[in-house]
Amino acid sequence: MPKVSVCIPTYNRSDYLQYSVSSVLNQTYSDFELIICDDGSTDNTAEIVNNFKDNRIKYIRHKQNIGRSKNMRSGFENAMGEYFIKFDDDDALTPDFLSKTVAILDKNSNVDFVCSNHWVIDANNNRDEIATKENSDKWGKSKLKEGVIDDLIYQTFVLQSLQVGSSLFRYQALKEVDYMNPSADGCEDFDLLVRMAIAGKNGYFLPEFLMEYRFHGQQNSLKQNLHFLKAKKYCLETYSFGETDIEQIRARKLANINLSLGLRMIENNQNKKGRILIKEAEKILGKSSRSLIGKTLSYLPNQFNTFIFETVKKLKPKDYADKVRANN
Repeated sequence: MPKVSVCIPTYNRSDYLQYSVSSVLNQTYSDFELIICDDGSTDNTAEIVNNFKDNRIKYIRHKQNIGRSKNMRSGFENAMGEYFIKFDDDDALTPDFLSKTVAILDKNSNVDFVCSNHWVIDANNNRDEIATKENSDKWGKSKLKEGVIDDLIYQTFVLQSLQVGSSLFRYQALKEVDYMNPSADGCEDFDLLVRMAIAGKNGYFLPEFLMEYRFHGQQNSLKQNLHFLKAKKYCLETYSFGETDIEQIRARKLANINLSLGLRMIENNQNKKGRILIKEAEKILGKSSRSLIGKTLSYLPNQFNTFIFETVKKLKPKDYADKVRANN
């Protein structure tokens, strides 16, 4: 049996999939299987996969779309390795990812997963050093030292500094927390890491840049944003922390998600539901210019709302992720 199972869930991303698969096959560490689980793609994904002549590849093709989390679980359930990694079909591993992360798990039996830092790449596979640094600073990775992470709940829940796609896990540890939760579909990576921290699992941070995370224009639609916010709301409502300070942070995070989700719903012409969420958020956050503007817009004609939201997006200063996507 292979030592490592690498899983790439995919759906209609054949243009990026070849780069992702090649990054696995080009690893300096070779004792792995590669599981590609296809969530009913309608493009030429099957052709791309079949062009790779490597007996380490398993191709699981679902006849119809079953959803992100269920597709990911199908790869996990078919894995044979002692160690497991899942990363998205538009991302990639650097050649030494497996050799360096496997060595850490082999040496440290008390560690359940090891997470590395990662590069930011654009649609054309180019590494963006400025965006990479800003991303590392924003999420706190630049402050993490190598070694076992002492405050895993704080790092996964409060700072969200770790990433599933740049982490190699012990398969058994994932099995013990039931891996991906379909109810968290759209926010399943965040949910998995938080649940592992709550369960008392041990994480190790490796500050080397061993993975490539891609920013591109297909990631930022209103539909995707709504799906993510609803999933994040579900997650925040289900967690329970013993520490009072973490519970207070959870309440504020939930309020901020309710505010953002309320605004997105108003943008999507779900005005009444949007107002309810904004009012719920105001109980914790108080009234703000965002909440007041959102409630006002919810009473105006939909065409006017659309114009206002589009105008605000154009005027909003672009962060490093927006800039990378804009250059695609």
